[in-house]
Formats: sequence, structure tokens, C-alpha cells
Amino acid sequence: MKLENKKIGFVFTGSFCTFNKVINELIKIAQIPNVKIIPVMSFNSYNLDTKFGTSDSFKEKIENITKNKIIHTIQDAEPIGPKKLTDILIVAPCSGNTIAKLANDIIDTPATMAVKSHLRNNNPVVIFLSTNNALSGSAENIGKLLNRKNYYFVPFRQDNPITKPNSLVSDSSYIIKTLENALEQKQIQPLLL
Repeated sequence: MKLENKKIGFVFTGSFCTFNKVINELIKIAQIPNVKIIPVMSFNSYNLDTKFGTSDSFKEKIENITKNKIIHTIQDAEPIGPKKLTDILIVAPCSGNTIAKLANDIIDTPATMAVKSHLRNNNPVVIFLSTNNALSGSAENIGKLLNRKNYYFVPFRQDNPITKPNSLVSDSSYIIKTLENALEQKQIQPLLL
């Protein structure tokens, strides 16, 4: 299934090192005919400046690309499901913190509320992993989500096995293919690159 005419929720969480790669894919998605993108940012991704860029510069880019205001409060994220604002939702990047919250149903950020609200319609959620503790503390939570209905993962690999042996990151070049497969309730394969 293609992404034309789809309403896509695009959720950013605080794994800032992958923002630019993800934004490059967001640009490609925005060029698909009649696609509507609803941007959502976690509290940290919306407010923190890091060595990878300022929050204001990322917010400006995201809003310019999507032509929509960023949802950045829990209250504004809650209507996503009841109002059927999204056909599919992607969390990209999805930090280890957000993975833990989703796996344990902790809904205390705009990002986690967006996912919870979206899931009430049994629509697919795509996870773009980006966490330094994926093969340690986050492994159990990743496993939980891999076994849940409506969760799909962008294929991933070890980030840097020598200096960061527990780190996993999804490959941004698979975002569109993963979204398309998830709309057909299929996990893109291979999952491990």
C-alpha cells in the first residue's frame, strides 16, 4: 500500500543524533501526493538545545516541511485517536526512554499520548529505534513491542559495535518502505541489518 492520501503522525523523541537523517526522510514523505503529516514532539525534543542543533531550528524545519503546527502537549495529542487524525504513526527517532514508556503503558508525554490515542483505532505504529542501551536495559522493552499487535519496526543494526556495543539505530532509508508495509500489517524483512 502506498502513502498517497494518507494521514501520517510523525513523532519525534529525544534521540537528537538522528534528527537530521529522519528529517531528510520527512522531506521525502512530504513530497508524496496528498499526504498529510501531523508532527508531534516529546517534551524534550521540543524544548532542548543540544550539540546536534537548537530546538527552535528543528521546530522551524519540521513545521515548514509538514505545513502544520507541532503538537507538543499531552492535551493536544489526546484527540489524535478520537478525531481519527492519523492512518499511521511513526515514532522517529524513538529513544530508549520512549520505548520503555510504550512497553509499560506510561503515558506522560505528548509522544506517548499520541501513540496511545492513535492505537485506539487499531492503526499501525512504526518504531525507528535510536538508543544506546538497546542491547542492555532496553532489550526487554523492545521485545515487548515486537510482540504487540500494531507495532512495526524500521530495520535496525548496531550503531557502533566497538565504542557503543549496546547501541541500535534504525536505517532511515527504510522509513517509507516500513510505513508502506505496516499499512498492510506486514513487518518489513529483514528486521536486522
